[in-house]
Amino acid sequence: MLLWIACTALLLLFFLFHHPYFLQDVQYVLSKLKIRRRIGKYMQTNYLVLDCFLDAVKTQPHRPFIHFKDETFAYQDADVLSNKAARVFLQDRCVQRGDTVALFLGNEPMFVWIWLGLVKIGCSAAFLNCNVRSKSLLHCFSCSGAKTLVAAEELQDAVEEVLPGLMEQQVSVYILGDRCKPAGVKSFTDRMSRASSEAPSKELRSHLTLQSTAVYIYTSGTTGLPKAAVVSHARLWAMSLLPAMAGMTSEDVTYVCLPLYHSAGLLGLTGGIERGVPVVLRSKFSASQFWDDCRKYNVTVIQYIGETMRYLCNTPKKLSDRNHKVRLAVGNGIKADVWREVRRRFGNIQIREFYAATEGNFSLLNYSSKIGAVGRHSILNKWISPYAVIKYNVEQEEPLRDSSGFCIQAAKGEPGLLVCLITARTPFSGYAGDLQQTEKKKLHDVFKKGDVYFNTGDLLRIDEDNFFYFQDRVGDTFRWKGENVATTEVADVITLAGCIKEANVYGVEVPGQEGRAGMAAVTLRDGLPFDSSDVFKRVENFLPAYARPRFIRIQRSLEVTGTFKHLKVKLVEEGFDLNQITDPVYFLDEKKKNYIPLTQDICHSVTAGQIKI
Repeated sequence: MLLWIACTALLLLFFLFHHPYFLQDVQYVLSKLKIRRRIGKYMQTNYLVLDCFLDAVKTQPHRPFIHFKDETFAYQDADVLSNKAARVFLQDRCVQRGDTVALFLGNEPMFVWIWLGLVKIGCSAAFLNCNVRSKSLLHCFSCSGAKTLVAAEELQDAVEEVLPGLMEQQVSVYILGDRCKPAGVKSFTDRMSRASSEAPSKELRSHLTLQSTAVYIYTSGTTGLPKAAVVSHARLWAMSLLPAMAGMTSEDVTYVCLPLYHSAGLLGLTGGIERGVPVVLRSKFSASQFWDDCRKYNVTVIQYIGETMRYLCNTPKKLSDRNHKVRLAVGNGIKADVWREVRRRFGNIQIREFYAATEGNFSLLNYSSKIGAVGRHSILNKWISPYAVIKYNVEQEEPLRDSSGFCIQAAKGEPGLLVCLITARTPFSGYAGDLQQTEKKKLHDVFKKGDVYFNTGDLLRIDEDNFFYFQDRVGDTFRWKGENVATTEVADVITLAGCIKEANVYGVEVPGQEGRAGMAAVTLRDGLPFDSSDVFKRVENFLPAYARPRFIRIQRSLEVTGTFKHLKVKLVEEGFDLNQITDPVYFLDEKKKNYIPLTQDICHSVTAGQIKI
């Protein structure tokens, strides 16, 4: 018997020596199964994230919930204020249960009160990106089906720009604040100050299930205009449980400086609700004040995207760099060099990198702390959430298929397109009011006739040790400053300039920067010179700062495929390197508010980090 136990132990040690991550893989899959069972239990009782919040109000009414600037709101305070926000909609009779209300707000407590209030009366919310303007703003509002808009006071000018279009649709428009408002626009804060704090009847939300739409979150896509990803209450629960899965506990204090209108910021808020912890909310990320905030509020968990971590590492070094209580960082997009620098400079912070998409049906978590990886590939994980990395033709922008018409699995170490099987357990809810774009995200007959996979639009690779690494985005989007940029939307704006005949927009790598900076190859109308000031005026008026092309390359003609799609591979490879380009190239100079000729000196300053773009 002792000999058998000894042999078994030796075999187990031998196995674990050759498979050092096996126990972590098992633990991760068990955690995913536990979450799946938990959400399944919530489905039976229609238990929402709101109900979790209300339970916290009962059990810990006086515990801090939101810290914002010099104000602190307890869970009980948030309950009262969200009741008052709900009452505004009920008293004005501008919404009925099941309606959608669009929120055009930055990070502030009122965002939280209004959203919670909307769920209390059985409504969903559309979270509009504060950077969108004009045509994009109207598009985002309309595709959600909303008939009510609540906007921040500082965004009133953007609202006034599209107000005629909103009034044509008989939209109720509210502004947070008392600044001079045009006719037909009402003050939400004034009404809320006079509203009752009595909780709305639960009957108003009795129709909600976990399959109901909770929020619409906007993502850029191949159409050139943002798409409204449908986030169900079940999907919201899955997002909310990620921080706990990454290691956040009920004793933590979490810091949210990412936009609440993005899934990253919302995840931080609802993850805090799920754990019942204080959430430190900041209006926007500030590298210079980040650690001061963490010290002031005793923050223990922070959120990040790759850019925020790099910005922190680029700040001047201080003796107080390690003087904080932060132990856990949850986010995505951090590169290996920044990861190492964060640990070296700011202390032994446990970094939990994850991979996910707002509308996606699959996620990964780097539970092994492998620097640079986004998660691990394992048979167990693939069993509960079927996925594959398939060969992809970047130039033709489509998967490679074999002689039978089926997709081909990428080899270890080979970048490929990540796809995930769509099932009842791993659903894809699609985009509101856009069946065409919803269908474009589905891949049919991937490995057998009739199967349907979600196309992530991302190239990943799996190394020999079964770690996932993010490689790049495919299609008509690239990522810059933590935002997705739709190339066709940018091209549409550039061609508004009288001198531009055609534009091909793409992203190029910039040394020391996360993501890709926007660049456009353009052709000019016959006989017209490049009007740099007109082009600048167009991109400044119609595009958010992160989407404005940093470089413009003037070409005689644009290369296209047989189906007239713009060729980008060679352009991306050449970037803005003047040693490879003979075409004239212009650079976006923010100070001069113009596009100026790109010189070798400017090019060197950009690559050396002396000119920030």
